[in-house]
Amino acid sequence: MLYNFDEVVDRSGNHSAKYDERMKKFGTNDVIPLWIADMDFRTAQPIIDALTARAQEGLWGYTNRHDGYFAAIRAWQKKRNGWEFDQSLMSWSLGVVQTISTMVQLCVPVGGNVLIQTPVYSEFYDMAEMSGRNVIENQIVERDGKWIVDWEDFEEKLKIADLFLLCNPHNPLGFLWTKEELQRMVDLCIKYHVPLFSDEIHSDLIFHGKKHIPTATVSEAAAKYVVTGISGTKTFNLAGLQASTVVFPNAYMKKKFDQFWANMDIHRNNAFSLTAMEAAFTQGEEWLEQLLPYISANFDYVVEYLEKNIPQIKTYAPDATYLMWLDCRGLGMSNEELRRFFIEKAKLGLNDGNSFGRSLNGFMRLNVACPRSVLEQAMKQLKAAVDAL
Repeated sequence: MLYNFDEVVDRSGNHSAKYDERMKKFGTNDVIPLWIADMDFRTAQPIIDALTARAQEGLWGYTNRHDGYFAAIRAWQKKRNGWEFDQSLMSWSLGVVQTISTMVQLCVPVGGNVLIQTPVYSEFYDMAEMSGRNVIENQIVERDGKWIVDWEDFEEKLKIADLFLLCNPHNPLGFLWTKEELQRMVDLCIKYHVPLFSDEIHSDLIFHGKKHIPTATVSEAAAKYVVTGISGTKTFNLAGLQASTVVFPNAYMKKKFDQFWANMDIHRNNAFSLTAMEAAFTQGEEWLEQLLPYISANFDYVVEYLEKNIPQIKTYAPDATYLMWLDCRGLGMSNEELRRFFIEKAKLGLNDGNSFGRSLNGFMRLNVACPRSVLEQAMKQLKAAVDAL
């Protein structure tokens, strides 16, 4: 079927965090919300149909997660990413963030060190620090328009790290790691005996003819070492259903992880997440193949608009995710001034860049997974605010 991503869906009645938490996040409801990473698009029709049928059954008791659930996810990974792995080494989790929290608690002693590469998804900080662990940063460096690792610093930090959290593809910078970069990170983690968790939740949102490389596929050693978090929640806009998958390199690590969740008696999908994920991975590809060019065109629109109308703000079309990294340093504002400018003057709700890297100044993250008309209005408001400075 043909999907209409230009449709503006009224989300005011469905308790959407993106909309209903504007007052909490920005101190006002009078902003266009382009922050939290979910999409303003209806999901694939086969998922809607499957959930409708499940709802009409009227029976939603304890739900068995049968072998077909993991088989659908495994088949999707093989088809989309060429990744084959042992189905018996897959575990269910509430979400990739909850998996990160579990990995931190299982691998890092209280007071120990979690290595991250900044700027990065803010929950990498939160899941470490809220459990009494320390964050150590390896800052990603921009050179000639490319993002690269400071390898000397990375290796030095690994010497004192207890866990390395990798974001692949990268959020918020939106780039894809090369096989050589991934291999080097894996080899160094093995050298210093540092567990590696690869967050690959955005791995289906890839553009410009590029291909995602699962970290665990770069070598035989990686397959026996890397723990990977995947999910269809970003791909198909299903975050509210809370379900993800963890792929382990061995049965011992899987057993430890499963026992951690069993101790809290958390081990089942809810009835609707089970249904949605199976439908997504078996029938959702047609929708995704129409979504990707739409988001890519939104990237191009923002890049061209800023170049022509707001040259003080720099950006680029990322190769992955639906998030854009805005360099607003040309406005000459502090982080607090920039945050207030976007909220009060432009009336836009974006993520502050310094939440992704605490030493950063002058950046914002923009979510373009919305109808073009919404994005056009947002850019119009931003231009008027900048022109009025």
